[in-house]
Amino acid sequence: MVSMGMKEKIPFYDSMVLPYHFGKAVFYGVKNRFPGRKLRVIGVTGTNGKTTTAFLLWKMLNSAGRKTGVMTTVGWGVDKIYEQKEHMTTVDAGLLNQRIAKIAEMGAEFLVLELTSHALAQYRAVGVPIEIAVLTNVTHEHLDYHKTFERYRDAKRKLFKKAKFGVINADDKSAEWFEKDIENYITYGIDGGDLRAIKTKLKADGVEYLTNDGLLVKAKIAGKFNIYNTLAAVAVGRRVGLEDGEIAKGIYALTEVEGRMVKVDEGQSFTVIMDYAHTPDAFMQLLPDMREATKGRLIVMFGSAGGRRDPSKREPMGEIAGKYADIVILTEEDDRDTPGEEILEQIAVGARRSGKTDGTSLLFEPERPKAILRACKMAKRGDTVLFLGKGNEKTIERADGAHDYYELDEIKKALRIIRASRRK
Repeated sequence: MVSMGMKEKIPFYDSMVLPYHFGKAVFYGVKNRFPGRKLRVIGVTGTNGKTTTAFLLWKMLNSAGRKTGVMTTVGWGVDKIYEQKEHMTTVDAGLLNQRIAKIAEMGAEFLVLELTSHALAQYRAVGVPIEIAVLTNVTHEHLDYHKTFERYRDAKRKLFKKAKFGVINADDKSAEWFEKDIENYITYGIDGGDLRAIKTKLKADGVEYLTNDGLLVKAKIAGKFNIYNTLAAVAVGRRVGLEDGEIAKGIYALTEVEGRMVKVDEGQSFTVIMDYAHTPDAFMQLLPDMREATKGRLIVMFGSAGGRRDPSKREPMGEIAGKYADIVILTEEDDRDTPGEEILEQIAVGARRSGKTDGTSLLFEPERPKAILRACKMAKRGDTVLFLGKGNEKTIERADGAHDYYELDEIKKALRIIRASRRK
């Protein structure tokens, strides 16, 4: 825990935000009597890992008998999680305040609130006091909106400027910027940090490690990135007064987060995993681990969002996938009004740079359900198939609007077709 000087004042207006965003947030705060003041709010921000970290905190605190609400990309609630139908992580200021009020009425002591750069730039959480701010990481994302990485990073810094205590990923390149924004904080990481993971073990069904001060942490969610997410949970748990035993038990109690590293088993002889990964950093955190854990071939299917979404991430994603996967299948992912072939070709440039060849190790299947079936048909015993980008989302956005779509249902359908055909 360190002190880094005075907090900077949050500006009322900058080039990114019109005054009505601020006024709207204040209006709904007043209308709902600033419900966030009734709760101890833990704000979680970052490019990747926000949702998983939020659910780890929610599960850990509730398991310890500290009634806690959560608001994330996936859902919101206290004892029961209601589906987040809105196609955004942090909802509009009006709905945000309504749901916070509802969580307070349910008797919650804590609220774990996932906050995006858009929400912070637009002051949607004005009037919501933040007791603890958590940073997972800051990497390439949303430059279509923020224009530069620096503006994107600085939007996230606003959370720390208003918080009482910070939990910061020391291994992230932007860590020092967040340390400047808050007087009291703790850092965590693998390579550095006040709280560190040592003797780490990456398993197919989870992670395990010791902290540098002796706490054994076991989690049922796989991937090196979940070492970071669970470390953040340990830091928060200790800050709010939980015993180490309560922290370890609560982390182990989380079996999965909808749309995040979900294993799909319909009796097939190969491994199938669905995940929300849709940025170059998320690919770099996930694919090397999956490559190492896969005995056979690694087959990866994904696309990239169209419309006004950031196109500069497409080529790097293709290059990373091409480096670690044996077969890359490119398909739609919320193309919106951008021609699908344009998006796929931009991704393909990176995949080809990593040695992938059209028609053999680089395949194109514009319709996502068909791409899922194609990936499953080519998989053999010992292979791993990754379906990336959609996760828990319940719609897919095409040129003519949003269509009902749920990746998990499509994967299960494809696996059943494969299983039936192989029985004949």
